[in-house]
Amino acid sequence: MLETTEDISDLQTLLDASLARSGPHLTSIIHPETRTPTAAAVVRALTGMKVLVVATVDDAGRPRTSAVDGHFLRGRWVFTTSGDAVKVRDLRARPAISASHVDEERFALFTHGEAEFLTPSHPDWHWVEDHLTAHYDASPTTWGPDIAYVRIQPRWSVAYAVDVDAI
Repeated sequence: MLETTEDISDLQTLLDASLARSGPHLTSIIHPETRTPTAAAVVRALTGMKVLVVATVDDAGRPRTSAVDGHFLRGRWVFTTSGDAVKVRDLRARPAISASHVDEERFALFTHGEAEFLTPSHPDWHWVEDHLTAHYDASPTTWGPDIAYVRIQPRWSVAYAVDVDAI
């Protein structure tokens, strides 16, 4: 867990504001206050690699989804993929992205935001690279000639847990 107290506070602010902007259908399912885990619980539930489904939009406005290894680091999703992947082309042209992690009916986190590409000159590159290298026992940069590091800067995010005390 890399999150600081400030990261958890920022995530809680985002979760609260996102839920407040959500419609009645979503809130009827999520049941605010009974099925909405705290930011600290979200961070605990998302420790380690999680399968993340990301959605991008092609140049005609059609949605595309794909699965990636998601890492929830400092309150934001990070993933890597080949730099020539269609999702990377989509995100470079149109950085809007949605991501969902769903653990059966036990826990889910839904996020909408913008893709940020991390490069070795980015101030967060080294600690992200260190985390991923430790997780995979190799740097993702060794997996191919052009590996894209993508972080989602969230503008909306809602968490759900059927039993908030169990996550």
